[in-house]
Amino acid sequence: MVTCYLRYTIDPHKIKEFETYGKMWIPLVEKFGGTHHGYFMPHEGTNNVALALFSFPSLAAYEEYRLKAASDAACQAAMAYYEQTGCFLSYERSFMRPVFE
Repeated sequence: MVTCYLRYTIDPHKIKEFETYGKMWIPLVEKFGGTHHGYFMPHEGTNNVALALFSFPSLAAYEEYRLKAASDAACQAAMAYYEQTGCFLSYERSFMRPVFE
């Protein structure tokens, strides 16, 4: 399993728009075989950082998701929403592997 860790720099004045953006992506990741673990919004402390975590069985499965998402109308709509609202300024993507007991 591989977990994608996304760290967003968000516009703190557009938190509601970013939440909408996140809620658009959760079912889309799952539609293409991933497990979304949610978006994590600022609560205390830093007000311009949000996180998202989702997993795929393998990096190859993640790459397949990326290919399918590129031509999916709902994924394109989510990206258009981001472009309209500017709800985040940048993001960093890392891949992690979980360790369980």
